[in-house]
Amino acid sequence: MNPNKPPSELREAMVSLRPYFVRAGWFSLVASLLVLAPSVYMLEVYARVVDSRNHTTLVMLTLAVVGAYVLMEVLEWARGELMHSASVELDHKMSVRIFNAIFEANLRRMPGGTQQPFNDFRQVRDFLFSPALLAMMEAPIALVMMVLLFLISPVLGWSAVAFAILQTAVAWFNERSTKPPLMQANRSAISAQQYADGTLRNAEVIESMGMLRDTHRRWMALQQEFLSLQSLASERAGGYQAVSRGVQNVLSSLLLGLSAWLLLRNELNGGGGMMIVASVLGGRMLAPLVQVVSQWQSVVNVRDSWLRLEQLLSAVPARPPSMALPAPRGVLQVEQVVASAPGSNAQILKGVAFGLNPGDVLAVVGPSASGKTTLARLLVGLWPTIVGKVRLDGADIHTWNKAELGPHVGYLPQGVELFEGTLAENIARFGEVDRAKVEAAAHAVGLHDFILSLPQGYDTPLGDDGARLSGGQRQRVGLARALYGDPVFVVLDEPNSSLDEVGDAALASAIQAAQSRGTTFVVMTHRTSVLAVANKMLVLRDGVQQVFGPRDEVLAALNKAAQQQAQQQAQQQAPQQAPALPAAGAAALSAS
Repeated sequence: MNPNKPPSELREAMVSLRPYFVRAGWFSLVASLLVLAPSVYMLEVYARVVDSRNHTTLVMLTLAVVGAYVLMEVLEWARGELMHSASVELDHKMSVRIFNAIFEANLRRMPGGTQQPFNDFRQVRDFLFSPALLAMMEAPIALVMMVLLFLISPVLGWSAVAFAILQTAVAWFNERSTKPPLMQANRSAISAQQYADGTLRNAEVIESMGMLRDTHRRWMALQQEFLSLQSLASERAGGYQAVSRGVQNVLSSLLLGLSAWLLLRNELNGGGGMMIVASVLGGRMLAPLVQVVSQWQSVVNVRDSWLRLEQLLSAVPARPPSMALPAPRGVLQVEQVVASAPGSNAQILKGVAFGLNPGDVLAVVGPSASGKTTLARLLVGLWPTIVGKVRLDGADIHTWNKAELGPHVGYLPQGVELFEGTLAENIARFGEVDRAKVEAAAHAVGLHDFILSLPQGYDTPLGDDGARLSGGQRQRVGLARALYGDPVFVVLDEPNSSLDEVGDAALASAIQAAQSRGTTFVVMTHRTSVLAVANKMLVLRDGVQQVFGPRDEVLAALNKAAQQQAQQQAQQQAPQQAPALPAAGAAALSAS
């Protein structure tokens, strides 16, 4: 084991469940021993009742064996409930951690930032009370059965050992044969599910452009690959299951025959009744292995799920607890930032540096792919930097505890995401709904009157992703959510892309009102309407900072540069204009 490698969180969580496994193991031991009750009952009836013809003895033996049956079933039920409780405890220990890891992996655009780890964790959790694990718990009883067989006769004991080795070989071959197709089938199933999810998310595009048949064909190809591999694995596993059951049955009959042979030679300890006992012991000794072989597909699936979860948790380690910081005032400092998208080496921002004070409104402009959205994600701490830092009131905003920082920050991404819930819940960020603050935010963006016109007002459910609202209404709800609670630092990425003139005016008014209270704004925009309320301006091109400063100075510099460029172009084109027309005419004539 690598001493520098952090311990497996899943393994540590499982180790903490040891008391559950110990108690369940004792229950399994006692319940497995009680399986011998019918054989003991049969021997006692022959030995005590048939010869003595004593009815009382028969009744007492019958009551005893019935009691053993009841106790055995109670222990089986208690074991199942105990392991189910262990799975619930595992869920309590790891579910939040796995949710956070998935969430962070999605933010970083890493593998694992999907729903698949939830399915993996469910498989691991449900495996704790699955037949396969319960059969593994019964494995120690096989040793007890083997010892009893040796006590009856060493010949029977060694025969049982030979068949146990054979049964283990069957399990090993089953593993070698079914593991590759099962692992590939799992990967194909995940790919098919992810493709189906993407298809559903883009249903409107697919339907409008007649892409359904082609997307369905591609999904069917992935699904067919999964089904074929699963069928292959099932066929192989079914064959080994048949062999495993056959080995168990052959051992039971073989032990019965060997017992009879030993009895004829007066070498069977315990007399003739031990023939039946030996046959039962042999079958019970191999039963756990037979059960594991029959459930091997679930064993392989949970093993793959375990490995994927460990890989995710290792790639996204838990954040260490951080010291609480004072509430920010809105002083922003961007220090020579170089950044790329998570998982990519291509630099998007190259040496961006500027500072803002409380109450500043910065308009960030530039053509498409200039790095505006990347800068917005850096400013709210979603993406890390390669070089440099983004600091809010002197603290690195990326490492700042977002649960602590979140109420002081507002963010409107370019693609507005709303959630299943009411309008009030979405605006209040799904925390405790303060109706006064919700209405204040809605007023600020000019949404209050529209909300009151709805039958349920602020309690109107939005549906999945705000499907009941228009694009402009969704953007205003997102803007109201960003302004909820008067945050001191707000980043808006193309906030007016879906707004009309009335919405533009409401946006400008909201920014001015918050600015007067000391809120710092950074607004990424293609439209000039926001410039009227900005006092600072930043121009980006190809990820490089072109100019930053007071808005009027930047605009004047841009206008001067544009005029100089126009003059240079005019000077360059002037000598070429005379020959250009004849050349063009000659080209046209030659072409004709």
